[in-house]
Amino acid sequence: MKNSNLIPYTKILSGDIETPITLFKKYVGEEVGFLLESYDSESKRFSFIGKRPSAIIKSKNYETEIMEEDNIMVLKGKALDQVRDYLSKYNIKNNTNYSFIGGAVGAIAYDIIRQYERIPEENIDKLVLPDLHLMVAKELVIYDHFHNQIVLMVLEEEEEKGREEAERKLNLMEEEIKNSNLSFNDLTINEEVKKNKVKGNTTKKSFMEMVEKAKKYIYEGDIFQVVLSQRWEVETKEHPFTLYRRLRELNPSQYLFYFNFGDYKVVGSSPEMLVKVQNDQVFTCPIAGTRKRGKNLKEDERLAEELLSDEKEKAEHVMLVDLARNDVGRISKIGSVKVTEFMKVKNYSHVMHIVSMVEGEKEKSKSSFDILSSILPAGTLSGAPKIRAMEIIEELEKEKRGIYGGAVGYFGFDGNMDMCIAIRMMVIKDNKAFVQAGAGIVADSISEKEYEECENKAKAIIKILGGDME
Repeated sequence: MKNSNLIPYTKILSGDIETPITLFKKYVGEEVGFLLESYDSESKRFSFIGKRPSAIIKSKNYETEIMEEDNIMVLKGKALDQVRDYLSKYNIKNNTNYSFIGGAVGAIAYDIIRQYERIPEENIDKLVLPDLHLMVAKELVIYDHFHNQIVLMVLEEEEEKGREEAERKLNLMEEEIKNSNLSFNDLTINEEVKKNKVKGNTTKKSFMEMVEKAKKYIYEGDIFQVVLSQRWEVETKEHPFTLYRRLRELNPSQYLFYFNFGDYKVVGSSPEMLVKVQNDQVFTCPIAGTRKRGKNLKEDERLAEELLSDEKEKAEHVMLVDLARNDVGRISKIGSVKVTEFMKVKNYSHVMHIVSMVEGEKEKSKSSFDILSSILPAGTLSGAPKIRAMEIIEELEKEKRGIYGGAVGYFGFDGNMDMCIAIRMMVIKDNKAFVQAGAGIVADSISEKEYEECENKAKAIIKILGGDME
């Protein structure tokens, strides 16, 4: 493959009467595309919108398909290796203030781990989705919330031909935004959410039996902890982007995402970083330990104190921090791994969690793809030790997880990466929304409480769909 030395070309537009929502509806509309946002204080400055990917990369069962405009490649082997090799043909330095200037954006399923570890494959694949589905983005609309500006960005080669092509693309992007027919009525959300029936893939009794079986493995010394999940299915005729808008209002989180992959959509508001690589620094943020939010500040404080006094919750969290340190340590320079935040309580819309932060400096020989394959799936979605926990998950759960418990985010052309854990999200396919949530099982788990923890985590998403879990 010929290497391409690309640079970012930009055009600035006034954005004081726009929002990421209006821009997405004007620029992307019903086309294949994505929107990435954040309500985290450190990363909420920019929202990223993309369409017209230069390539679509999909993988299933060791076969990766890369579809360019005039070319289709079908490659055998590990999917992340194929993505790494494909993106390596682009040489791009990020000398901008933007954390993301282009790259491969999308979702990576929990089940991709079978390409790296020998995990049994016994469960049915109900959703039949790719193990990896990425859009290669070389054109971006970036909304700068601090300056109320719209930044149009195109990656092209530096010589005259590249400059001319970039100017053509930037002008086209501006026309698409300015010539949109979007009206106020197009932005109105019907406040009345139609009630829809919720169908679970397991009963309360069955889930409690799963918990007891998992505890037996813990008592026998196979594992210390395992995360068991359940899935709910809700019929919906709502537009998926309307569901995203409701979600970002009801449950704003560090990672907000909307992907239109064509035949299915992925909508989410994940509170949990899986792994981030920024200028050779590696970050991961284990979250474990949960309580429902209180009715007021005083009750929140009481519940937070209760959470930090719960020996079971603390032991589970410490175990997962140790697992995160081990995962980061495998791809970091010796002596560079540190726990920079430990056991802080963070509030979300419906629940509160105990949160820590683990950091390390990556080994020069390691790429973002090596790092992701080392850390995926998160210990908070599998258990400890990981491999045996995943074997038990395959035995006790009855359906493949798909995207749930995997990763959502981007691999930047510049070598940076930002991936969240695919939780607090829904997959929408064939007028059905699929929502999944799990609970960490340890030796003294109470099966009914673990069932309720799953429900509490899923309630914010189910509520948006009009589902009633009572």
